[in-house]
Amino acid sequence: MKFARIGAVGHERPFVLIGQSYYDISSVTADITGQFLETGGVERVREAFDAGLLPVTDIVSERIGSPIVRPSAVVCIGMNYAAHAAESGSLPPTIPIMFLKTPNTVVGPNDDITIPRKSVKTDWEVELGVVISKRASYLDSPADSIDHIAGFVVANDLSEREFQLELSGGQWSKGKSAPGFNPTGPWLVTPDEVDYRALRLRSWVNGEPRQDSSTADLIFDVDHIIWHLSQFLTLEPGDLVLTGTPEGVALSGRFPYLKAGDVCEIEIDGLGRQRQLFV
Repeated sequence: MKFARIGAVGHERPFVLIGQSYYDISSVTADITGQFLETGGVERVREAFDAGLLPVTDIVSERIGSPIVRPSAVVCIGMNYAAHAAESGSLPPTIPIMFLKTPNTVVGPNDDITIPRKSVKTDWEVELGVVISKRASYLDSPADSIDHIAGFVVANDLSEREFQLELSGGQWSKGKSAPGFNPTGPWLVTPDEVDYRALRLRSWVNGEPRQDSSTADLIFDVDHIIWHLSQFLTLEPGDLVLTGTPEGVALSGRFPYLKAGDVCEIEIDGLGRQRQLFV
């Protein structure tokens, strides 16, 4: 199933996309929250749809919000594609590199993005995002991870590279946490809908191709990441985990950084497409 939240900022309503139609699920849940995911909300929506209880709704021209409410945590994995590590001037990591984004970076997939004050190196990063369905702490093995995954999202891990690498004191999060630096969605897609081990990821800037890779090229795959993180922190229902970006970003030196007026588009097969205007 594909879940979405539609409406103005702060007034989003929950929907499920089935086929080409959006169905209002506000009779089942007020929003797509961690509690909804943890307490069998997906199955309740499925039952309501099968019973013909969900009204079809026309959402044309309405804003698409993030498909999840603001999570309690956004946990990210860095340099998780070998070619991206190389273009960053680093060897592939031998253990997952973790950093954090502030939860208020999560915005709608097509919202305008304000380039931070004094920024000269704002960069794009298409990533597979993983949404947690139930508390994950000290999982026994990577095979246990899928039982804690609600679904997957497209995410743009926007980064200000000067803040991240030159003004950071060695920590990356300062360059990752500007307002709007985590466009998410358009949909939360349940695991039965996609093969998350082999999804094509792409990005474009002003219509020109930038990134084109597959999650099959991850150094640490989704199951390993969730298991590994659970050994060091507790992932809560509704939390968002970003799994890394492939090569083809401005940090490589091959492309200019983003400036006002630029348009960035990113897409993951089966999970949807985003478009941001930078202002």
